[in-house]
Amino acid sequence: MVFHKGQMVRVLRRSSDESWEEYMNGLVGSRGIVTDPDSQINDPDSLIEVSLEDKGTYRLPQDCLEVLD
Repeated sequence: MVFHKGQMVRVLRRSSDESWEEYMNGLVGSRGIVTDPDSQINDPDSLIEVSLEDKGTYRLPQDCLEVLD
C-alpha cells in the first residue's frame, strides 16, 4: 500500500515487523495522520511516520496501519 502525507490512518493491530516494540502495543486502536510517507513506494519494509492523536509521533511498520477514508 502507498501512503500519502496528510492521510488519516489507524493502528489496526500489532505488527509482525522486527522493529515493533512492546510499548507500541499501547498504540493499537489509535488514529492519526501520516506526516512522512514511505519514500520507496510499495516497500513493505519502510517505516511510516505517523502523528497519533494525544500520543505523539512514531515511525511505524506499514503492516499495522489501516487507511481511513
